Amino acid sequence: MHVIMTANASWNIWNFRRPVVEALLAEGNQVTVLAPLDGSVSNLENLGCRVRPLDMNVKGLNPLEDLKLQHKFKQIFREEQPDVVLSYTIKNNIFGSLAARSVNVPFLPNVTGLGTTFLSGSLLQTVTEQLYRRSFSKLSTVFLQNEDDRDLFLERSLVRPDQAQILPGSGIDLVHFAPTAMPPTGGAPIFLMIARLLRDKGVMEFVDAARQIKARHPKAQFQLLGAAGSENRSSIDHATVNNWVKEGVIEYLGTTNDVRPAISAASCVLLPSYREGAPRTLIEAAAMARPVISTDVPGCRAVVDNNISGFLCDARSADSLAAAIERFLSLSPGAQKTMGQFGRAKMERKYDQSIVVDAYRQAISRLVKPGMASESEYAFLNHLKTEKYANAS
Repeated sequence: MHVIMTANASWNIWNFRRPVVEALLAEGNQVTVLAPLDGSVSNLENLGCRVRPLDMNVKGLNPLEDLKLQHKFKQIFREEQPDVVLSYTIKNNIFGSLAARSVNVPFLPNVTGLGTTFLSGSLLQTVTEQLYRRSFSKLSTVFLQNEDDRDLFLERSLVRPDQAQILPGSGIDLVHFAPTAMPPTGGAPIFLMIARLLRDKGVMEFVDAARQIKARHPKAQFQLLGAAGSENRSSIDHATVNNWVKEGVIEYLGTTNDVRPAISAASCVLLPSYREGAPRTLIEAAAMARPVISTDVPGCRAVVDNNISGFLCDARSADSLAAAIERFLSLSPGAQKTMGQFGRAKMERKYDQSIVVDAYRQAISRLVKPGMASESEYAFLNHLKTEKYANAS
């Protein structure tokens, strides 16, 4: 098959969708990534993908620009003639779906999160809901990443019950993100937040909570790992981050291609986000047997079992976050370790990436022409499992 995978950034495909990409390539399919170009292009090409640039404005809704984007999708789908399109992120899901319908191309969207649009309560949210309703109306399957998002889409009639299917995020490579020992007891506790530096991720609350905790526990360390100054409307600029560093309230780690050393060095991983689809950083931290603290909001509460694998706190509240951190600090080293072990066990039960690959295999086989996928169904499901066990041995 020829499969197009589209998102609003190439790094989105590289960082989050690689298991599906690798499974498709392993059985001899052609994979074309359709997304704005960035530093992940060479990685995708080395993997075996063909990358085609997509010029798009990822912020807001502009009727003229979005009509042009829909036309662009339509033109590209006609030229590429894919057997199926796998889509991620809001604009690619909406306008890609409308374009695919017009040229009769099977389309499979994944609602990876609702973003600032669904947090605004504004006219923009109303318009986006109308677009979702229209673009998804003829699709057989729509993937969502947690029960809260599914229930919201059903309540607002954005999808039908027979369409909606929940995936455990992008899944996790349990061999790559293996458990590591907790930091030595007696050292300074390290609280790590991994995220794009956006207000909607709860960065301001993280910093305010750090001030409170450091006033009572001066040795506690608070680290931020993620890109600042992005195009997102809620982005936090580099000057603000530098001021926090000068103040001594946080340590800024910048960005990295491998988060595992930072997670391994941390005592606890935090994500005080306002809403998530399936929070990748919490999943990675739990897979590495780290306790986690997050907000009691859609997406986050699906990953964190309160008082078992971590703690949940109120969203948009630095005081509630600080209280959760204090609860963690009050635990014995053994209790902290056990909390991390419970998180790892949950990742093994519910978040193994083979679950995601299997769901895509089944959905694709329903969408493509009869018989198209029959010879490769088994390989598509088992490629990652085979590779995982080989690596483990």
